[in-house]
Amino acid sequence: MTAITLLTGRVRNLPGCDTLSGIVKTPAGRPLLLGLEGLEGDEQADRRVHGGVEKALHHYPLDHYANWRLELGQLPPLRAPGGFGENVSTSGLTEATVAVGDMFRLGSALIQVSQGRQPCWKLNRRFDVLDMARRVQQTGRTGWYYRVLEPGVVAPTDRLDLIDRIAPDWSLHRLWHVLYVDRLNLYELKGIAALDVLAEGWRKHAVRRLESGRVEDWRKRLDGIT
Repeated sequence: MTAITLLTGRVRNLPGCDTLSGIVKTPAGRPLLLGLEGLEGDEQADRRVHGGVEKALHHYPLDHYANWRLELGQLPPLRAPGGFGENVSTSGLTEATVAVGDMFRLGSALIQVSQGRQPCWKLNRRFDVLDMARRVQQTGRTGWYYRVLEPGVVAPTDRLDLIDRIAPDWSLHRLWHVLYVDRLNLYELKGIAALDVLAEGWRKHAVRRLESGRVEDWRKRLDGIT
């Protein structure tokens, strides 16, 4: 069982622009209802790409913060959990040890790892670092999302309890490596396309690469280029 910090945030303007985002999260002070689309009191500005049943909870390892501080210095978003928009912060779980399909009991809720995070340009604004989203993608320090299998109540004092592993060979690090490093490995892409427990959007990426032989353009997502 792993101790957690539980975080939520309301939509607000990103620094230096009129764009709204719910990326700023702060620790919850009381138990919260966790429904199929997320925590009570938590908000996302653009529901087309954030939130929803396959992104009900965002988990970011506190373990990564030390590396970011070494690389970027003592930036304000790195002073405490919540800098990356996470709802769940822990020590001891990373993309190398967590696999898609892993099921956890959190309070009275049951949650399942659905996909890794694909960072977007809003991180650049959040950190005031021009290429922050690209750094997150390139390092593999992305965090991940859960779907909610059984809604329930979650308290800040609760712990994550691993219940089952559906696809233990498919760590989030392995998925990241295929999508962003060994990007046209046909064998691995076929495995991802057939991985039913993985969010449909990620499986579609694999199918498109298999069919086209090309990697998608990331500039709009990472740099905000339209």
